[in-house]
Amino acid sequence: MAGQIEARGLRKAFGARTAVDGLSLSVQAGEIYALVGPDGAGKTTAMRLLCGALRADAGEVALGGLDLARHTEQARALVGYLPQRFSLYGEMTVEENLRFFAEVRGLPAGDWRPRTLEILQFVGLAEFSARRAEALSGGMKQKLGLAAALVHRPRILVLDEPTGGVDPVTRQSFWQLLIELLGQGVAVLISTPYMDEASRCTRVGFLDGGRLLVEGTPKQIASRLEGRMLEVAAEPRRRAREVAQSDPSVEDARMFGDRLRLRVAPGAGEQVSRRLADRLPMEGCSLEHIGPSRADLEDVFIELLENRAFEVASR
Repeated sequence: MAGQIEARGLRKAFGARTAVDGLSLSVQAGEIYALVGPDGAGKTTAMRLLCGALRADAGEVALGGLDLARHTEQARALVGYLPQRFSLYGEMTVEENLRFFAEVRGLPAGDWRPRTLEILQFVGLAEFSARRAEALSGGMKQKLGLAAALVHRPRILVLDEPTGGVDPVTRQSFWQLLIELLGQGVAVLISTPYMDEASRCTRVGFLDGGRLLVEGTPKQIASRLEGRMLEVAAEPRRRAREVAQSDPSVEDARMFGDRLRLRVAPGAGEQVSRRLADRLPMEGCSLEHIGPSRADLEDVFIELLENRAFEVASR
């Protein structure tokens, strides 16, 4: 059965607070979909709804073509879920944890051992099979969590910020594992706070206030700000930023390394460049470079959050 997630009109409230509000999305086999957004946006609640760990107040979810409400256990059996917090058993060894989850998932005695060896080799933990889980590093715990989610050969993988708090090398290793899974036809839904990770995904959805504000390929999303980003190299940078922020067509000015990144009003890129090229030297700044820059996901999501905050404040 192919891995696939289909959701329509999901809603979940906790008392007076609506955590997920009319969420609809789809993830196909061999695709990785990144769900991103600020803290409290509803990402974890959405992922728990989508994997059957939480019941929705309204809406529909189908996993691998099975309606989650009507075929709950069969649909859940298709899913491997890695929660945000490490939830394995610290006093048990790596191998014991995997055996436990394999048996819970119904793997026969003759299957769990070879599958355990196979999956530990896949995630790079084979030599640590006898180590207690509580003695693993943060990155190794995440790999063990992934192994536990994969032990029953799921066709759908739901990962809630799986690389949070781990080092860059471990993050890279984790993503190499995910890419291999895509080649096996697994549908992957992941939440991440890292925009460089989101940019690796097939599609990205930006969630805020429980609502999906925009989704598409990373390239499609970045194109929302085409022609509206400028890069400025000038010293002193703080003064250059103040001057840039005073321009009426500059919507945002951020320091990025030794440069400034400016977001300008639609169609105002050339005019802003000319004005700043004149003004910065007059204000005591040494201007080295000013010109257009390619927008990235972080630029778009900052703009979306600002617009969202303005909309909420205007109500």
